[in-house]
Amino acid sequence: MIVAGFGFRSGATLAALQDALARAGGPEGVTHLATLAPKAEGLAPLAGALHLPVVVLEPGALRGVRTHTRSDRVEAMFGTGSIAEASALVAAGPGARLRGPRAVSADGTATAAIAEAAE
Repeated sequence: MIVAGFGFRSGATLAALQDALARAGGPEGVTHLATLAPKAEGLAPLAGALHLPVVVLEPGALRGVRTHTRSDRVEAMFGTGSIAEASALVAAGPGARLRGPRAVSADGTATAAIAEAAE
């Protein structure tokens, strides 16, 4: 399982989500997308375009997940440094690892990170 996790602002466009994913390494090999439940509807256009399922996570599921990058605001709200990185890790399961730190879309409205499940 290879999961692309996303964090994004409300109103982020499909183009911004695609750009963040491209900057994170691209969709090749990705089997699932993941984000927080309140944001799942905003990820639907990308899921449809890529024909991939979305793993919907409750905000509490991200609490305490260690990430490569850290946002003070995200840490205060969700207990983790990056929604994109933590979503990818949690959705990919125990022992998952990130391919790299989150990537930010050119317009700054979306972030993406890719995690691979443990073998």
